[in-house]
Amino acid sequence: MRRSLVTAAVLLAVAGSLGAGPGRTDAPPLPYRLADTGGGSQLITAEAPDTGSTTGTVTWWERRGGSWTEAGSAPARFGGGGLAEGATREQGTSTTPTGLYDLPYAFGIEDAPAGTRYPYREVTEESWWCQDNDSRAYNRWVEPRPGHCRAAEAEHLVSYGTQYARALVIGFNYDRPVRGRGAGIFLHVNGRGATAGCVSVPADAMAEILAWADPEREPHIAIGTSSGPTAITRY
Repeated sequence: MRRSLVTAAVLLAVAGSLGAGPGRTDAPPLPYRLADTGGGSQLITAEAPDTGSTTGTVTWWERRGGSWTEAGSAPARFGGGGLAEGATREQGTSTTPTGLYDLPYAFGIEDAPAGTRYPYREVTEESWWCQDNDSRAYNRWVEPRPGHCRAAEAEHLVSYGTQYARALVIGFNYDRPVRGRGAGIFLHVNGRGATAGCVSVPADAMAEILAWADPEREPHIAIGTSSGPTAITRY
């Protein structure tokens, strides 16, 4: 019996030393490692392994009592062209812009989930998102579509019944739009595959995020990669 106890103790000690090997640390939750969280007490992170990735993870967090805790998580999809630095991204590249952005409002073809507090705009047959670089309405919802925003350079929102069932506008290139930088970047429901530059999640996750998000708590979304120049921790 005594020899068995000694052997067990040695094995536990070895296992412990291996688990605490050189350079091994338990990283704090992601919000603590970001350069900025937007100043609010809610945060969404969308993280991909690298800029060539089209999949990753969306996690939503909340800060209470000074501590950030995870409120939920879901698999995510990104642009078919991967991810690109938001400050230099080019329109038409099907890349998801990295950076830290606010979330101006929500919208959808379906009704808002129960408990939604975000301003929620209903999509109608007249709803468009203008992506026309020559239009005064560039990167804006228009209803109806004005003549200066060409239909070929705009998204007819109701045509995307699956993706825009429910969505949040991501404030990329929104406050002071730079022509050619990109327009119509959202957090929305998954379609068939990679997006055209948005971030997407399963329908149940999108409903959960909308029921959770509180504009009074100033949520932001941080988009980035696990490492490198576009690392999410830079934003």
